Amino acid sequence: MALPALLFFAFFGGVPLVGVVLLSFTQWDGIGAISWLGIGNWTSVLADPVMWKAMGLTFGIMVFSWAVQTPLALLLGVFTAGTQKYRAFLAVLYFLPLLMSAAAISIAFKALLDPNFGLAATLGIPILVQNWLGSPTLVLFVVIFVLSWMYVPFHSLIYQGGARQIPKTMYEAASIDGAGTVRQFFSITLPQLKHTIITSSTLMVVGSMTTFDLIWILTAGGPGNATRVLAVDMYLRGFRANEMGPASVIAVLIVLIGLLLAQLLQRLGGKDKTSSQMEGM
Repeated sequence: MALPALLFFAFFGGVPLVGVVLLSFTQWDGIGAISWLGIGNWTSVLADPVMWKAMGLTFGIMVFSWAVQTPLALLLGVFTAGTQKYRAFLAVLYFLPLLMSAAAISIAFKALLDPNFGLAATLGIPILVQNWLGSPTLVLFVVIFVLSWMYVPFHSLIYQGGARQIPKTMYEAASIDGAGTVRQFFSITLPQLKHTIITSSTLMVVGSMTTFDLIWILTAGGPGNATRVLAVDMYLRGFRANEMGPASVIAVLIVLIGLLLAQLLQRLGGKDKTSSQMEGM
């Protein structure tokens, strides 16, 4: 039964990955002949301070976006898991960003944040009239904010599904024992959502490693190299500098780091990571 899925993955995932690994040991400008270079690309990329800065930026955006997205998505997901009608209405509003593409969101925020013709300048709010995308410091906060605004609804949907799987009898028993809403959240909801949090965090971490379109449209890696994350660095080397070998090295690094982080997060689930959350299990 799993054979068709395995063949599909091998053809569209495994074969391209092997090709990228082989390409990382070659010299190619994307047009001419491919020549074998050995480990030259790896030594040059690993010795390049630009790559290490890009990796630091990638991890920084990953950590801070996770710190912003996780509590917001968790609270929204648990809130919208309620059966009240007004919560269902609010859930529709919360999930609207899921209907928009990263390109549309980036273009919209780029226009809104324009210091001359943006929202703050139009409304006449001087404190918000900043060069948000031109300051090396402010632009990082903008990227984290836009990433969070875009992906919080998706992760809220994951937490909403997880919260609805928690047996209501657990809350009823806690209420009888005198536990309030806050106590129930920390004693029942959070422990029961342990594996959901790990799954959501894995998606956030892997997604942060591969984020390209949103950052590219917002800043194109600038100002300077302030937002030149690994995915942007890979694109600039491969399709601007026509250095497919070094770009492939960075692609392999992204895959390896993503797999390692995903494996570490899954191990946090313990030996019972596939066990049921249902009562008595």
